[in-house]
Amino acid sequence: VQLVESGGGLVQAGGSLRLSCAASGRTFSTYTRAWFRQAPGKEREFVAIRWSGGRTYYADSVKGRFTISRDNAQNTVYLQMNSLKPEDTATYYCAAVPRALTTAQARGVLGYDYWGQGTQVTVSS
Repeated sequence: VQLVESGGGLVQAGGSLRLSCAASGRTFSTYTRAWFRQAPGKEREFVAIRWSGGRTYYADSVKGRFTISRDNAQNTVYLQMNSLKPEDTATYYCAAVPRALTTAQARGVLGYDYWGQGTQVTVSS
């Protein structure tokens, strides 16, 4: 199983970026998919999750600005990030697990079996 993120970059505050996470190695239609981020000197934190049935859940810090979605082939997950703020600057990681998670489990890094290598997002003020 391999997860590969792309789409990061440098953007001004108020701008938008769309991150992609391409999965390969098996069928991911039943997988729970999520995004986390990690700023320098900080712990990796939960951003958003999409359960296989379509339900989504977001961290309070990104709710209303970020949207997680999945393509029809179900192997690529996206994170649309709008109204970006300097505090959104971080390395963004996608994660996957072949089972459902509770909301509490979803917020923790230990709940996931597979991780991508990360893509850097920098938001300038």
